Amino acid sequence: MKRRVKKWLPYLLLTPALLYYIVFWLRPVITALVESVTNVDGTLTFANYISVFSEPVFKTAFFNSAGFAIISVILQFVLALMLALLLNKKFKGVKILLFIALIPMAVPQMAVAVLWKTGFASFGWVNNLLLNFHIISKPLKWLTVEGVEALGFLVLIDTWTVLPSVMIILLAGLQNLNKEFEEAASIFGASRWQVIKDITIPILRPTIVTAIILRMIAAIQIWAIAVMIFGYGRVPFLVERIAYYTAEVSEIETSFKSALAYSVIVTVIVLIAAVLYLRINSRKENE
Repeated sequence: MKRRVKKWLPYLLLTPALLYYIVFWLRPVITALVESVTNVDGTLTFANYISVFSEPVFKTAFFNSAGFAIISVILQFVLALMLALLLNKKFKGVKILLFIALIPMAVPQMAVAVLWKTGFASFGWVNNLLLNFHIISKPLKWLTVEGVEALGFLVLIDTWTVLPSVMIILLAGLQNLNKEFEEAASIFGASRWQVIKDITIPILRPTIVTAIILRMIAAIQIWAIAVMIFGYGRVPFLVERIAYYTAEVSEIETSFKSALAYSVIVTVIVLIAAVLYLRINSRKENE
């Protein structure tokens, strides 16, 4: 009897989480998938996907989402790792520096958009600061940028916002790292870069995988900051199109179906990206 209880106890403990997953994730996903392949009359059709793929803005939204995810994840990982390595050292003022680094983490996403939109206005605090330091001679029109410049603008704002969350994950991994490995490598003549490249990063690989996957999923879902700063359609993203169909043109009969089609497309892209990254990472571990 005790052996049976011991065998089934882990599954019983996981049951609440499994039920939550089924009710609040799996069921909505299946419902969205079914609804996306039916028309307003309930007839099976792929017209919703054909309509989405044929939109002129879809291609731009796809490449914007992919470009934003790749650039922001790489930039934020490099900066977060450098900051985590710095904060992992014991020096005077490290706690104050950690406190300052974590401030953006406490600012809600909507507040971030308002902060930077007002800051980058023609007479916002950014232009005033640059004018006071005589870096520029007249106010710059930051919010008029388009295309690649607007995408880079959003990458920088997003980096300021999420850098602390990536940094804190890496810092937690670094603090659990056995210092004896680094000390032994230093004694045998390894440079600081060699220690980081050959010891620190390989040991931190599970932590790095977690941080990058979480950040990649969040990066693909960027939309709120872009909409609040530039409005709908100025810098289109895949998730931004979902918000557009559900908030801006919800009165159109096919809008809800188009939003669901976009939702399924985003879900598939996120799953493919995560699986590819995990496979590439596991292949490197086996080499």
